[in-house]
Amino acid sequence: MSLKSQFLKQEQAGQPAPVASATWRQADIAEFHLRMTLLQEQIDAWLDGIGLKVGTFSVCVTELLAEGGAFYIDGIVLRVDDRAVKFTPVFLYGQSVVGRVDVTLHAEGCITSVGRLFMQAGQLNDWRLTQPGAPAMPGEHFDEGAFFGLILSLLP
Repeated sequence: MSLKSQFLKQEQAGQPAPVASATWRQADIAEFHLRMTLLQEQIDAWLDGIGLKVGTFSVCVTELLAEGGAFYIDGIVLRVDDRAVKFTPVFLYGQSVVGRVDVTLHAEGCITSVGRLFMQAGQLNDWRLTQPGAPAMPGEHFDEGAFFGLILSLLP
């Protein structure tokens, strides 16, 4: 029986749709953790020889599909004097994405969005960067040039 047929049969019978598997959600959360770790390692490599250090901070991500409704994951922070750029995980599931990270500048008591990273679902295993206010997709590939464009705001 096709999924469409199953859906129609359950809808007509008034039965609730099956809940997504907990192991599927756990796998997505584990993938998000892994991709954040790999992102941190990539940022470390890009900053090699520059003198900037990468730090982490814990973030509670509320996710209605996750067991317990939330999970903890590390964000990434770069600091120069009293300025910081933070890569903060925001959500796990969205349209065509499995993970979003907000990139913000923290300076002089203000927080300014400088971009958003999207961890794509499906065939592409990379981060996509969009500018504040722009649609989530397609975005640009998040590479070394895009990274330094984001953190340029760290310099006074």
